[in-house]
Amino acid sequence: MRTMRPRAFTLVELIVVIAVITLLAALLFPVLHSAREQARATVCQAHIRDLAIQFHQYEAEHETLPYGIWAMRSNPPSGYLSDAAYDLPGWYWPDFIGAVRHQSLRDRKILECPSRRIAAPGLSRSVLCGNYGVNRSLCRSAADVSPYKREFLGPPLSTSTIRQPGATVLLVDSGYALICWWDVTTQPPHRYSGALAIGTAYIPGLAINREKELLPGQIDDAIGGRHPNKTVNVGFADGHVDRMKAEALRVETMGEADEPTYHNRTPLWEPR
Repeated sequence: MRTMRPRAFTLVELIVVIAVITLLAALLFPVLHSAREQARATVCQAHIRDLAIQFHQYEAEHETLPYGIWAMRSNPPSGYLSDAAYDLPGWYWPDFIGAVRHQSLRDRKILECPSRRIAAPGLSRSVLCGNYGVNRSLCRSAADVSPYKREFLGPPLSTSTIRQPGATVLLVDSGYALICWWDVTTQPPHRYSGALAIGTAYIPGLAINREKELLPGQIDDAIGGRHPNKTVNVGFADGHVDRMKAEALRVETMGEADEPTYHNRTPLWEPR
């Protein structure tokens, strides 16, 4: 009695199977990619929410929000977050709120946006670049050697003095750890001309970033954006967090180029 041999696939059948698998992969890849990006955006939102809680815990103890930066201050207990090639030495807001107890990867994760797109190795090593930025109009700075106007120098504010805390930016996805309304308008009152990353703060995905002077490793993050549909996660001064279009944070420039006037959209960058 002859045994039946299993029938092998013909070449045509193999080609059809491969084509079906390729088609299914092509259909599923965008869905999986979108789901992965949505998950990262959700993690980012959770980071900002946790940081906002730490800001308010600091305020409860000290009656003001923390400093954005205290340049040239002595080495913080956790070690400098800054990189000498890109940042001013000193204490930054994560040092004040205790977000980094030591330089372990686990403790730094809360300060890192999982969707950041910083390409240059030097920039990517600095937790101050390409993650979250604090609004300098609220968390003002002491002993800041940057050439900024007085509106960003002095003691930080308390949320009780902010006119619309529920509509005022406290923390946001940002190209640098310090950001202000000057960084989101086409004609800022001052253009920072130094080599430090503090002069290249931006909101990821904002259209006007194409006109900014960026460091090469920031271009994908600044222009392409981080989260789906060029959205960003925003923590407000009252503690709530929302995801919104990057363009909603732009400050409109009006009037003549030599004497521009500025219009803050909602949410607000300025406390009053």
